[in-house]
Order: sequence, then C-alpha cells, then structure tokens
Amino acid sequence: MRLAALVALATCGDPGSRCERTDATLTCTSRTTTLAGRTVTYELPLGAPPAAGWPSAIYYQGSLVPGGRSFAATEGAPLGQFELTETVAALLDGGYAVIAPDAEGDGTLAWETNVPPCASHWSSCSDDAVVLALLAATADGTFGPLDPARRYAMGISSGGFMTSRMAVSYPGAFRALAIASGSYATCSATCSVPDLPADHPPTLFLHGDADPLVPLATMTPYRDKLLATGHVADSVIRTGAGHEWLPEGKTAIPAWFDGH
Repeated sequence: MRLAALVALATCGDPGSRCERTDATLTCTSRTTTLAGRTVTYELPLGAPPAAGWPSAIYYQGSLVPGGRSFAATEGAPLGQFELTETVAALLDGGYAVIAPDAEGDGTLAWETNVPPCASHWSSCSDDAVVLALLAATADGTFGPLDPARRYAMGISSGGFMTSRMAVSYPGAFRALAIASGSYATCSATCSVPDLPADHPPTLFLHGDADPLVPLATMTPYRDKLLATGHVADSVIRTGAGHEWLPEGKTAIPAWFDGH
C-alpha cells in the first residue's frame, strides 16, 4: 500500500486530503447511503484508485455514538472522538476508503454481537443483514471502486466486540482487525474465549489500563489465546487511559492494516 502511494505521488503529485483541521476541529468530507435499513457514512481517498480498487476499512461505532460522527470532531471530545477522527483522516490520506455503518436506532444503540440471543444465533439478527449488505456493497461498486480482497475492520467498545464478529462469522472476508476497548465477539463484562477460527485475521488491540467499562482483563484472554494458538496479534496498552479511542490509533491502525 505504501509503495503504491509513493508511486502515485511521484507520477501525479500529492492528491491532497479529504480532511481539514481548523483551530481545534478536524473535519473529513463524507457521503451517506442506506443498506439493510441502516445509514452508512463513507468516503474514498482523493486521487486515482489502484487498478483493483481502494482497500476499505469498516468502522463499527461504540454504543450511542453514530458511525457518521467519526468523520468530524473537536479536540477534547469525550471517548477519544477527536483521536478517532484523526485515525479516519490517516486512513483516508493513506489510501483507504472508510465506511461507518450505524448500529440500531440510528446509531443510538449497541451492536447485537454479544447480546442474547444474537451472541449464539447470529444469522437471525439484523446486524448480520447489515454486514452481509456491506460485504456485497464493497464488491459491487456501491461505494465506488473498492478492492473486495482488501477489507479491514476496526471498532470501539460495542463496535470492538462487533469487529471480532468479523472473524467469527465471515471467514476470509477481512485481512486484519483493530479492536479498541473491546474483546471477543460473544463476551461482555467477563470473557471466556471459545475455540478460535483457524483463519482468524491478524488482530491489533488498543486498550486503556484504567478502562472501567471494558476492563483490560476482558481483552487479555482473547489476545493471549490468539497468540497461544499461533495467530497474529499485538496490543497497544496506554497507562492511565480509560474507555476511549487511544491517540496511538492514528499511527498504529494504518500501520497494522498496511502490514497485512
């Protein structure tokens, strides 16, 4: 990905950025569409796409904060929302399309992945229909020229658990995952991680060690089981950070996706 971006710069010049920083705000342009009854906010990088299409990063929101709000934020916003928008900007500038579907209730609720009965009967749940629609839309041109062989996913809190669901229920659909303040798809306050899929994508965890809502001890059994079973995993743990998008995300997540 980085080599392709360097070639594009050498031949076409800097295409610019979809995002603008003014005073204490960061705003990225975005578009919306509707899939499976949900609003989906998205944007493509500037410039000419690669021959196979742009890679895409699907962002799964945390509870109560609609996905579209990841495209603009003010410094100091709660839950690390500004740092999340910095990550969106870094991905767009790095050549990734960013796609942010809303959870139920126009993004005012949580994802269903770890809520009974969906935790164990996923195919009967509306969020499964959303993901299936997203997978189809990243292959059929709905979002523009995307490469269906280079899909990535990231999310925070409920969306972090939902990001793990991509490994559990959609084998082969995603190249790598980044989970912020979350854990395994079916876990909640405590986490007993079952057998992991053999093709589990490489997974990066970002977590504050003072997170009161999803304690660090909820994440570590998942990360450690991935490593113990020969899967690729790594973690960024920030001392003193709570339930929030970490400032490391804007560099660590694009680098993780670039590496896979």
